[in-house]
Amino acid sequence: MTLTRSLISIALATSLASPMLAAGSGSSEPKPKTVTCTKGNVFSESKGKCVPQQDSSLTDDDRLEEVRALAYAGNALEAQNILTSLTDQRSDRALTYWGFTSRKLGDVDAGLVFYDKALKQNPNNLLARSYLGQAYVDSGRLDLARLQLTEIRDRGGEGSWPETSLSDALRTGKTFNY
Repeated sequence: MTLTRSLISIALATSLASPMLAAGSGSSEPKPKTVTCTKGNVFSESKGKCVPQQDSSLTDDDRLEEVRALAYAGNALEAQNILTSLTDQRSDRALTYWGFTSRKLGDVDAGLVFYDKALKQNPNNLLARSYLGQAYVDSGRLDLARLQLTEIRDRGGEGSWPETSLSDALRTGKTFNY
């Protein structure tokens, strides 16, 4: 796939994301928000500014967006700090990000356990499937990564960011930090 085609796929995935993707797998956008808060703070959509991570105005969505931003910046440990402040630690989205950050901190086995829990709770969590597939790419299990790619496509995720990122990881061997 050419760079132009990849960019078009990502743009389409962002603009045409289905409600299932938004509800079940976290944001389908290829990159997280660009607002950067100081350590221990999270951007509050309702207040329009950074607030302490325990602020009552924050939603779990606010916190998860901060987790994505921190993961994108390579701060998986700080992202886990934010994850501890979620009101619903057992949601499939929370479990997905616990898996992602654990894997990025080098604990692939813990990451796999979290992804498994997320997918048992919500088999349509395409982001968890993509991250699981990327974990398999990192460990050289391309057969298992391809199975996750098939699952993403079979569940309506063709053209989505989870599908595009896993497809690219399989093609290039390079996985994503967000």
